[in-house]
Order: sequence, then structure tokens, then C-alpha cells
Amino acid sequence: MTSKTLLKVSQLKVSYGGIQAVKGVDFEVREGELVSLIGSNGAGKTTTMKAITGTLPINAGDIEYLGRSIRGQGPWDLVKQGLAMVPEGRGVFTRMTIIENLQMGAYIRDDKEGIEADIDKMFAIFPRLKERRDQLAGTMSGGEQQMLAMGRALMSRPKVLLMDEPSMGLSPIMVDKIFEVVQDVFAQGVTILLVEQNASRALSIANRGYVMESGTITMTGDAKQMLNDPKVRAAYLGE
Repeated sequence: MTSKTLLKVSQLKVSYGGIQAVKGVDFEVREGELVSLIGSNGAGKTTTMKAITGTLPINAGDIEYLGRSIRGQGPWDLVKQGLAMVPEGRGVFTRMTIIENLQMGAYIRDDKEGIEADIDKMFAIFPRLKERRDQLAGTMSGGEQQMLAMGRALMSRPKVLLMDEPSMGLSPIMVDKIFEVVQDVFAQGVTILLVEQNASRALSIANRGYVMESGTITMTGDAKQMLNDPKVRAAYLGE
């Protein structure tokens, strides 16, 4: 049985800084999938993510979520509908504590007991956050901030989680931890669209992959097959 499409991007065109960064892109994410969008820096991946989440206007094309167009909707509308994002650069509230950041992730909810239970759940997933619950987010390391950004997004109980470059700038040990958590979250039933420069890690945990180059999708397929594709290996895995 084919699972239903949760997120569908059709002929998407987006300009950024006066340049057309995304040039008619098509892709989809189906329920229960972990899809990786890979490509070199400047390929248009982050611009695509910003367009999906309503932080950048789109020039042409459409974005459908749960079968309806979400073109022109803001991030807050989308979070209410179950579409959450862990942005590139983490974007934590630096002058708030860890616990306050997690509470902000649940701002669309009013089930106090459920929120408390989910904060405990985040502390179980990220024990380091629990140890520092009253610390200001701005004083944490990059890896800890990445954990917090993931925890904050999960507090909204998303159906689809978008992650933009979660491993960027992190130590190898922290990269291992972040990918471990991505797999755990996916195993709990959250559908994930993962944008990553670390192509081998991203494809190794994904069901399907898309390759983006210069604002267009140049390849798509089963992630494991792409991982063994000589062209992908030469371009993105340094082989």
C-alpha cells in the first residue's frame, strides 16, 4: 500500500538576494518517510526550506501540505498544522533558559500536563539539556544548541519535521549524537525532510534522496542505491 503524500513541492521557483536560487523544483515527502535533500553549499537547499516554511516568498509554483496549498502561509500557521522546522544555524532564544526554549516550542498548545510530559521526554532524549535546564541557551556549545533546537521543534508534536543542516559545524562525536537522535525521532513515527551537506550520513539513514545542484533537482531515488551510485560518490563523497 502506498503511503499518502504529506508534503509536495511543484515547479517551485524562489529568488534570494536578486538571484533565482530555486529554478522549478519538484519533490515530495510521503507519510512515514525520511527523505534527504543533498547538494553542495549554494545549491538552493536552504532557500527551498525557507520557502516551504513561509519565511521566503515564492515566485512561482506551489507547495502542498496534507493535500492543500500552503503558499503564503507563515511559520506560525504551519506549526499549528504540524509542520515544524529546525533551522540552519539553530536559531535558539539565546537569552532564555533551556526550559524556556522548550516551553516556547509548545506555544501553540494549552495542555499543561502534556507539555510537562514532553519536556521530560526531551530531557530523556537529551540528558545534557536536563543537566543544564536553567542555563541560558546562548552560553551553550553549538552541539548543545542543536539539541535544544531539535527539542524545541519536537515540543509542537509535528507530523513533519524539516531539518536544515543539523550537523553543520559540529564535532564528529556531536554529529554522531545528532544523527542518532534523528533516527530515534523518525522511529517514533515523525516524517522527516533532512537537508544535509554530509551526504553519506544523510543517505545512510534515509529512505529516499534528492540531489540538488544550482537550484534544480538532478537526481532522485532510493537512498541506499544513491549512496552506491558512482556519480553521487564522486560529487559528494569525495571518491
